[in-house]
Amino acid sequence: MIWRVFIAGCGDIGERVARLWQQRGAAVAGLARSGQAAERLEKAGIEPVRGDLDRAGSLAGLRLGQALVYYFAPPPAEGTSDSRLETFLAAIAAGDEPAKIVYISTSGVYGDQRGALVDEATPPAPGTDRSRRRLAAEQALRAWGEERGVAVVTLRVPGIYGPGRLPVERLRQGMVVVRDDQAPPTNRIHADDLADVCLLAGEKGAGGEIYNVSDGCEGTMSEYFLAVAEMWGLPRPKQVDMDEARAHLSPAMLSYLGESRRLDIRRLRENLAFAPRYPNLRAGLQAIRAEERS
Repeated sequence: MIWRVFIAGCGDIGERVARLWQQRGAAVAGLARSGQAAERLEKAGIEPVRGDLDRAGSLAGLRLGQALVYYFAPPPAEGTSDSRLETFLAAIAAGDEPAKIVYISTSGVYGDQRGALVDEATPPAPGTDRSRRRLAAEQALRAWGEERGVAVVTLRVPGIYGPGRLPVERLRQGMVVVRDDQAPPTNRIHADDLADVCLLAGEKGAGGEIYNVSDGCEGTMSEYFLAVAEMWGLPRPKQVDMDEARAHLSPAMLSYLGESRRLDIRRLRENLAFAPRYPNLRAGLQAIRAEERS
């Protein structure tokens, strides 16, 4: 049993992971950048530890000896490296290393694979600075772990959906989507399933391992928007071809649509015995809708 868990970047996924560990009797602490964040963590039964990843001095006195650490904090919005992760690692004193660090990365590190199936042996080829930052963080963390004798487990995660994460407002405002037959394949994971993966990685993940994460059911971004519209009783978004979409969609959405890949999650299933609660999008959306109505 792991009795001490520390979460850096304790937002929605962090709180879900915290609850799973609390149900197992573990004490959970989380990094809190502000007083408001500290209050939120306290309400969730998480011990707040004040610190700001953008201010190295604020992390003085951080104590993580033999803890299970989850690093979920996002990198800075610019550049090709993750200064926040570097600050966090620099604050860990020699002799006070955690037992393991589980890091949430992105499947975007594979870049555009033109719809091909990718496993963890597929060479990364990030095509955006957003993904380059994540790959740089993966590499820096693994190198640090090897040097300091700390097990590091990396989770390469696609789009996350769940309560509070759905595009309901955008659909109400009349967004457009790419025609489904032109939309590239993509992957996704329900927030609860991602939390389960994080728990399994903390319990069973071996140092140096990388895991592709998804529900194992492929789809498209357009399929996702259409399914949400149907489930919430909203008008179906207008479908346009890719050329017209470029005039309507945000640069971020066009960036996502410019890359496609399908994630092979056999290692996740075989090594960590992962079985999703929501094995497909419809099951996940139905659960979210039922929760809203209860």
